[in-house]
Amino acid sequence: MKRSLAVLTVAVLLASGACSTEETPSPSSASPSPSSAAPPSASASASTSPSPAPDCVTRTLEGLDLAERAGQLLMIGVAVNAPSGAGDTLRRYHVGGAFLRGRSTHTAAALKSDIAGLQKRAELPMLVAVDQEGGSVQTLKGPDFPRLPSAHRLGSGSPAALRDTTRESARRLTGIGVNLNLAPVADTVPTSIGADNPPIGAFRREFGSDPVRVAAAIRTVVPASQDAGVLTTLKHFPGLGRVRVNTDVSTGATDNTATVDDPYLAPFKAGIDAGSAAVMISSARYPKIDPGAVAAFSKPIITGLLREKIGFEGLVISDDLGAARAVTGVPPAQRATRFVAAGGDMVLTIVPSDAAPMAGALIAKAESDQSFRSRVDDAARHVLQTKEKAGLLRCD
Repeated sequence: MKRSLAVLTVAVLLASGACSTEETPSPSSASPSPSSAAPPSASASASTSPSPAPDCVTRTLEGLDLAERAGQLLMIGVAVNAPSGAGDTLRRYHVGGAFLRGRSTHTAAALKSDIAGLQKRAELPMLVAVDQEGGSVQTLKGPDFPRLPSAHRLGSGSPAALRDTTRESARRLTGIGVNLNLAPVADTVPTSIGADNPPIGAFRREFGSDPVRVAAAIRTVVPASQDAGVLTTLKHFPGLGRVRVNTDVSTGATDNTATVDDPYLAPFKAGIDAGSAAVMISSARYPKIDPGAVAAFSKPIITGLLREKIGFEGLVISDDLGAARAVTGVPPAQRATRFVAAGGDMVLTIVPSDAAPMAGALIAKAESDQSFRSRVDDAARHVLQTKEKAGLLRCD
């Protein structure tokens, strides 16, 4: 970074007037009697009282230049069994997060060493994420990471079993340096669609077919994971449970039912109320909310619905904007700027080579558009706040 946090702290203290030049009377000097001493005026008190030092997130943000702030808005996919291969890219573009893509049966010790090595090459500690849902979507397996039941199975069981399974899985993740799980799935798949819902129902990734039941499961999962040290990501907002197309492999995924008052938003609201650190935005279309764009590029969905109507103040992360077929009609550079302009904070791409065009586009647009520059700053703050929540920022 361009400036150390220690230098920033000294500068803030000097600017706030913490080092006063006013002379203090000695104990032996005469002092006025209580009856004749006038109380200090409010203006005098304000002029001599030091301003509070900026919080850790603010101090960190102020130490980042534009390129570094833009880099914090990227989460790049790295091979789970060989993450160091992307280390140069992560450092060159000041990347804020690494997503461990693929599947692994490596030991916890080996994975911990790899992740620690990756973190050492980062200017700021990174959010390190996995897809550790359970069932068919489980990045880490093997003797140190037992197979997890699917969400559908866990959702039909007891809350205690769901809580204990989630907590134990999170403890294993935090033990190797993973601090963000791209889970739980908050989508509801109606029984009328079931397995005909390719992205969720076909793999039993949903906790149930009733949004009230799904919401109850989400309320259990979020604190169980986060209290064990792994932040959660509610996905895929505003819901993929009613689409008939998988956004990863096809275009045209559309939910023609969803509205801003959709009952299927209840699980997302429950997770937000439970304190989930992040929400992931889908790449499907929701014409009754925004007929003009997929959710990842939709200001009415991200800013209007998620931020303003529901009130989410945490990290907004995209679904994959790298290899996903749903967005291949848009160049990678524009995927990044459109997501951030819509209100998103962190662009996820599983394609490491996307880092260069995405970072370059974010910087260029911020340099030419002051309102977008403000949006970049706001998004970077959300990323840093999430890192602070994960225990990654140190400003002592």
